[in-house]
Amino acid sequence: MRKNIFIGFLFIFFSGIISSQNTNINELKTSTGILKIQPIVHGSLVLTHNNKTIYVDPYGGFQLYKNLKTPDIILITDIHGDHLDLKTLDSIDTSKAIFIVPQEVASKLPEKYKSKISILNNGQGIHRLDFFIKAIAMYNLPEEENSKHPKGRGNGYVLTIDAKQIYISGDTEDIQEMRVLQNIDIAFICMNLPFTMDIHQAASAVLEFQPKVVYPYHYRGSDGYSDVKEFKNIVNSKNSNIDVRLVKWYPNN
Repeated sequence: MRKNIFIGFLFIFFSGIISSQNTNINELKTSTGILKIQPIVHGSLVLTHNNKTIYVDPYGGFQLYKNLKTPDIILITDIHGDHLDLKTLDSIDTSKAIFIVPQEVASKLPEKYKSKISILNNGQGIHRLDFFIKAIAMYNLPEEENSKHPKGRGNGYVLTIDAKQIYISGDTEDIQEMRVLQNIDIAFICMNLPFTMDIHQAASAVLEFQPKVVYPYHYRGSDGYSDVKEFKNIVNSKNSNIDVRLVKWYPNN
C-alpha cells in the first residue's frame, strides 16, 4: 500500500514538473501543422514547426536549452550580450544550424560559425527550410550616432510560416517600419527603458499595426521590469480584439 502511495506521489510530482515546464508553450495552428512558441528568457524564444526549430537570440546559459530540440535556424538580432551570447552559443549543439544575422553580428561570430552564416541587412529577405525570413529595421529614436541601437546595425525579423506572419521586434522604439507592418499574426514587442521604449510607445505602435496576438517581451530595464499588465490595459482599452498574452519571461517576475 505504501509502495503504491509512493509511486503515485512520484507520478504527481514529475507530472507537475513536466506541466510547469510546458505552461509557457503556446500553439498556433497553420495550414500544415502546429507552430509552437516557447518563451525562454528576456529576448530569447524558440519556435518549432513541423520538426524544424528556430532559436531567437539564444541567451542565458545551457540549462535553459538542454531539454529542447537542437536548432535548425538561429536568428540573432544585435551585438549586445543579451542577444549575441557566445557562451550560450558555444554550449548548445549548433551542428545543423543556419545562422541568420546582420553584418555587425556576423563580424563578431567566431570562425567556427562562419560557414553557417547568412547575412541579412534591413529590408532583405531569405528563404530557408520552408520559412521566409525578412529583416526589419530596429533602432532608437531620435536617430543619433551614439544611440544604443543605431539604424542599420541590428535586425528585427518577420517570419512567414505557412502564411502566418510572426514579428520579432528586437531592440527598437516605435519606429515607422514597425507601424506600417500589415497582417501580423503574432508580434513580440520589446519595452524596457532606457534601452528601447516605454509601454506607452509600445502600445501606440501595436494599436497602429494591429497584430492579432502580442507578447510583451524583453521588458527588464535598468530600473526593474516594465508594467506589462498596464501595457495590456492600454492596448485592450482601445482595441479589445488584440490578444495581449502575458507569459513568464523571467524567473523572479
